[in-house]
Amino acid sequence: MKAAVLFEAGQPLRIEDVTIAKPAAHEVLIRTAAVGVCRSDLHFVDGAYPHAMPTIPGHEAAGVVEAVGEEVRCVKVGDHVVTCLSAYCGQCEYCVTGRMSLCIDAAVRRPKGAPPRLMLGDVPVAQMLNLSAYAEMMLVHEHACVAIDRDMPLDRAALLGCAVTTGAGAVFNTTDVTPGETVCVVGCGGIGLAAVNAAKIAGAGRIIALDPVAEKRAMAEKLGATHSFDSASETAADEVVALTRGGVHHAIEAVGRPQSAATAVKVLRRGGTATILGMMPLGEKVGLSAMDLLAGKRLQGGLMGSNRFPVDIPRLVDFYLRGLLDLDTIIAGRLPLDRINQAFDELRRGETTRSVVTFA
Repeated sequence: MKAAVLFEAGQPLRIEDVTIAKPAAHEVLIRTAAVGVCRSDLHFVDGAYPHAMPTIPGHEAAGVVEAVGEEVRCVKVGDHVVTCLSAYCGQCEYCVTGRMSLCIDAAVRRPKGAPPRLMLGDVPVAQMLNLSAYAEMMLVHEHACVAIDRDMPLDRAALLGCAVTTGAGAVFNTTDVTPGETVCVVGCGGIGLAAVNAAKIAGAGRIIALDPVAEKRAMAEKLGATHSFDSASETAADEVVALTRGGVHHAIEAVGRPQSAATAVKVLRRGGTATILGMMPLGEKVGLSAMDLLAGKRLQGGLMGSNRFPVDIPRLVDFYLRGLLDLDTIIAGRLPLDRINQAFDELRRGETTRSVVTFA
């Protein structure tokens, strides 16, 4: 199959012929239909986060099941599926206590000594985030995908695998927004826009979007933001506090920068909660001051929107099919696999929302 392979951090991906294994027990072979270009991939491509090489990035995907291994019960051949990087074992402490997105059990990967799932000639290819989706096919554990309604367009469905699961999940799961509460979303890329849209679905009162790009702020308002401010302005946080008469109940950081996290804390009202979704540079820290603590403010992470994706993704599909979740606005454009490096260049400039790689 054709795949976009990363050989060295900081270098362009190369389209190569990669061999993919047949599915073993509990494994699913998926023909990829679409995959989103996410900033999380960019962190690995640019070397901000380490990974074994060579590897195939890509983790926000949808496709059609081509074959299944023995003992697979979750999906069948022909099913339309969305993949999710937070593959779960179903048996560990995190899974049985309802925190499936935190599962890191090795059972979802092939055991040591087993033939690798991906090979480039005689060189094993490290599978990224249990998926490696910038490829014509994916071989994943059955607990890394979920079947969806066939009426759902697969290029839109791909976004559910990360951006929407993370952004919407932060609203529905991590923060548990109560109708009427105020929400501020810092950063209006794919994840931030999904959070804005979810806040509207959840019945939030004022929904405030912060981003330095005017076009993104306009998109946020289309998706449900009641107000928006230029996050590059030195007075942005103060304007949010003034507008909400003391700050917001929930602030969601969807960028991955220390300054954005500091803004999320600053716009909180007494007793408010800041949820950090973005991948910060390794070594960075985010904290609360003594006065923040005395004011009862809280700070938390929200890995992949604290998802239970076998349940959450079909519900998000239903939201889209009923016209509540607007994925069409989030997609900036569609492109073939051989333009993946161009898509990453656009992402580095920070001017686009979500590009989607589609396969014929």
